[in-house]
Amino acid sequence: MKGVLLVNLGSPDSPNPKDVKKYLGEFLMDERVIDVPLWARTLLVKGIILNTRPKASAEAYQKIWWEEGSPLIVLSERLQNKIQKQTNLPISLAMRYGSMTIKKGLQELTEKGVDEVYLIPLYPQFAMATTETILVLAETIRKEHFPNMSIESLPAFYNREDYINVLSDSIAKGLEDKEYEHLLFSYHGVPERHIRKSDITKSHCKIDGSCCKTESPAHEFCYRHQCLEVTRLVAEKLQLKEGTYSTSFQSRLGFDPWLQPYTDRTIERLGKKGIKTMAIATPAFVSDCLETLEEIAMEGEEIFHEMGGKEFTTLPCLNDDAEWVALMAKWINDWAVREMSPA
Repeated sequence: MKGVLLVNLGSPDSPNPKDVKKYLGEFLMDERVIDVPLWARTLLVKGIILNTRPKASAEAYQKIWWEEGSPLIVLSERLQNKIQKQTNLPISLAMRYGSMTIKKGLQELTEKGVDEVYLIPLYPQFAMATTETILVLAETIRKEHFPNMSIESLPAFYNREDYINVLSDSIAKGLEDKEYEHLLFSYHGVPERHIRKSDITKSHCKIDGSCCKTESPAHEFCYRHQCLEVTRLVAEKLQLKEGTYSTSFQSRLGFDPWLQPYTDRTIERLGKKGIKTMAIATPAFVSDCLETLEEIAMEGEEIFHEMGGKEFTTLPCLNDDAEWVALMAKWINDWAVREMSPA
């Protein structure tokens, strides 16, 4: 029997500093998030970050926390429930970090008789710190606890025409009746070394301004290329004029070089340049979360106003948008009628 496991990032159980510290510990100790030797990661995370960051992060979570719980969890559950109404396959939901574990999600499917799983990482683009860590952990859990189960995963869907259509429609709806001089596409940042590590050719990804535009097998796993491609395809679909939109990367950590330009500095630059009205979309996420609701909608707006900007519009993620739900259900139903490929 076939079933589906949706997997998103995760969230603390509450915005309490203790729960936030536990969540951050699991997240930052992932070797695909902070990809340094274990001793260095332990020293950095447990010796420094977890002794300084949880309180500030908890305060950020408290600003965006909903009565029903974590926005990311609530929105992911709404998506799950709406998809379930459009397919006969059982749909379970899990998180890479936190208490809604992948193991629990697979167990739930097993109890419903599922032995063929369609694993859907809820990320449009492939990245070592998002999609890859989900796939690796899911396979480890499968081997150890569900050896008779097979898993197939949905590949990165950043450039699928049907996805671009849905994303473009969502952005267009968000911009209705809004004045804006500039539309910024802000993606979650990753260290530049992650791009090079994911380069299957071991030579293409130089992050030099041209590699992402030059055809290469490396693009299948190149997060930077895939982000830039989403911007290009949406801009083409919405017929955006050159110079009225751009791409940036947010949420950097530490002192190593991360993908640039940085979102906060881009917002600052646009304000200084005299842009008075801007909008910002966050297509690395399908569900609104701390990074969109606090870092962009609150901190980003504050920076823009400090630089003289007037109107700052944060566009919602796809969340449980009806078109997005219908597309996800279509992908699932299309998979359901195919023979399962080997895991």
